Amino acid sequence: MKQFKKMFIVMLTSLLVLSGCSLPGLGGGSDDPIRITSLDTSESQIMAHLVRLMIEHDSDGELNPTIINNLGASTLQHQAVLNGDANMSAVRYSGTEMTGPLEQEPITDPELAMQTAKDIFSERFDQIYFDSYGFDNSYAFMVTKEIAEEYDLETTSDLEEFQDEFRFGVYTTWLQRPGDGYDGFTEHYGFSFSSISPMQIGLVYDALDNGSLEVALGYTSDGRIAAYDLVVLEDDLQFFPPYDATPLATKELLNEYPGLTDTMDKLDGIITTDMMQQLNYEADGEGKEPAVVAEEFLEENNYFEDTESGDQS
Repeated sequence: MKQFKKMFIVMLTSLLVLSGCSLPGLGGGSDDPIRITSLDTSESQIMAHLVRLMIEHDSDGELNPTIINNLGASTLQHQAVLNGDANMSAVRYSGTEMTGPLEQEPITDPELAMQTAKDIFSERFDQIYFDSYGFDNSYAFMVTKEIAEEYDLETTSDLEEFQDEFRFGVYTTWLQRPGDGYDGFTEHYGFSFSSISPMQIGLVYDALDNGSLEVALGYTSDGRIAAYDLVVLEDDLQFFPPYDATPLATKELLNEYPGLTDTMDKLDGIITTDMMQQLNYEADGEGKEPAVVAEEFLEENNYFEDTESGDQS
């Protein structure tokens, strides 16, 4: 009987603990009117602070958004917004959203992918998927400039000749990703890699630079591409879907604060992929805090007060 009571107390305590759990970074901010999710990448955090600072600027300091930081996956961002723990996301990527939260097959046409995402988010979730910031953070195979010149590499198809010779490094989760992961790649391109090493995304660039790998799968907006003088191989068979970077907000939030739509429209098309590479490098390569990178960028561009919505800076 004592053993039963002990087990009951343990089970009851576990249930109480679980009921009080929330996603990482979600504690204490539910009363804030604007709560913005961010992934655990420098890029996502830079964009979260950029959105926060734009809202503060355009509202003359009356609105002070909270950032829910370091979420480990887009699905966690999606769940946080659905649960009401957040009501904005600083950046979502169209390709990831299509095969993840939206449960769709990959769409390689950027305009169709964007419109499909807009429609589903609006109709199914009462959320607005805005136009893209202007940059794309797609997967891409890359090599050092020396390897590219030595083996005359320009496209992903060029790698087939060296599939048994080269050492490939890829992001760990890509090996299991449905649709646009390794299985889909081998089916689409018709070849596989004899030597493939799964690793954290930050390590693949160093492995390329120190010669531990000949080829790595990276992100097209990563600042280390320019820093390490890497060559991005063309996805000539167009396997990878577009990963246009886009903010998101609930309709409820936008109805309560209509001015937010004007603020977000200012950010339409303002950042190219090359510009985002530079901003990422300032954080990852130079060690600047993402908040500082975002603030300096906005100050240099006068908070886009002189920019018409949708124009490039």
